[in-house]
Amino acid sequence: MPNVYEGMSNEELDAAIAQLEAQADELRAQNLKLDMARGKPSQQQTDLSRPMLDLINSSTKLVDEGVAVDNYGSPDGLPSARKLAAEILDVDPANVIVNGSSSVNLMHDLVAHAFTNGVAGNKPFYQQGEVKWLCPAPGYDRHFTITAHLGIKNVPVPMTDEGPDMSVVQRLVEEDPSVKGIWCVPKYSNPTGVVYSDAVVRRFAALQPAAPDFRIYWDNAYAVHTFGDEDTPLMNIFDALRGAGRTDLVYEFGSTAKVTFPSSGIAFVTASPADIADIRKAFAVQHVSPEKFTQLAHVLYLKDLAGVKEHMRKHAALLRPRFDLVEQKLTDGLGDSGVATWTHPTGGYFVSFDGPEGSARRIVKLMADLGVKLTPAGATWPYGKDPHDTNIRLAPTYPAIEDLSKALDVFVVAVRLVSAKLAKESR
Repeated sequence: MPNVYEGMSNEELDAAIAQLEAQADELRAQNLKLDMARGKPSQQQTDLSRPMLDLINSSTKLVDEGVAVDNYGSPDGLPSARKLAAEILDVDPANVIVNGSSSVNLMHDLVAHAFTNGVAGNKPFYQQGEVKWLCPAPGYDRHFTITAHLGIKNVPVPMTDEGPDMSVVQRLVEEDPSVKGIWCVPKYSNPTGVVYSDAVVRRFAALQPAAPDFRIYWDNAYAVHTFGDEDTPLMNIFDALRGAGRTDLVYEFGSTAKVTFPSSGIAFVTASPADIADIRKAFAVQHVSPEKFTQLAHVLYLKDLAGVKEHMRKHAALLRPRFDLVEQKLTDGLGDSGVATWTHPTGGYFVSFDGPEGSARRIVKLMADLGVKLTPAGATWPYGKDPHDTNIRLAPTYPAIEDLSKALDVFVVAVRLVSAKLAKESR
């Protein structure tokens, strides 16, 4: 669809800009203070898990399959917690470690361990000269921050509707031994909502890395986070590895951060038997024993995968109206403008929005001026550098739905005003 503002005469464009500026002035006068910056669960969502807080008290049996909950021991996590995590990821509990509340912490620790001590007996990254990491973009800013913080060179890889562009991934991984890893959010990807296709998963499993210490960081953060009518399945990466005759290639992560309580859930990692043994040795240096009361509470409350799915249906009932509202507001406000495209996710926490080239930073700045905080423009690219300055991550989960509606009305005005001004400046 052609850009409606580029097709206007100078007089029509001036009139449109004047009308949009008047609308912006009216919104500015409302002194709004709305926040759509991060993909956080709403208060209604965290309230769903409050009954879990009543399950551990002074009379609770603090033993889990023979393991003491109230003392040191079980460094890989409680047996029942490992079984629950294994069910969520569809893997063998023997290859699962449950530790802490944040999968991002686990990822950071493993990248840092690779940097200082190496992977699977190979030299530490710091002794190997330049080290590179592949970053599908638009993608998750906290991933990119981990590798950038350690001085690893982040290399953007284009995202498609089926996942990362595997022709680019394969070329870089198989030809360049300095490429040591890739960040992946394979299901309901942050921020696009893409679920990697079976073909993409198989191509990941079939990679023949030039570096023996290359690993795929498979952050399955949204494994159970559908809000659509049906869940979109993701091929099990370990099944694909077996089909390709491969083993030591993938670290998969998950957590209950957006199932129960952010920062008070349980986090877990799984890998091949050889890789998980290597991970276990690394963690033994820094973890004497995990915090097990939270693990026990989660098992008592969620019980098993069926319990997790039932709990997530309650989340979906709260999330679906928010994402439906985003779709409605953007379609009604921008659908005929030719200045915007956006994703239509059925799970996860985000909508990925693209405006005209050179618009994203100006839209985010204008939104702040009008009282609505968004994720910084460029955050979905390594080093915050969106090469075309088009992408904005929309996070509709946290605000009350009435506030979300107001924020989206402001967003439509901001996108139209910036797009109209860009059209005028290009003449």
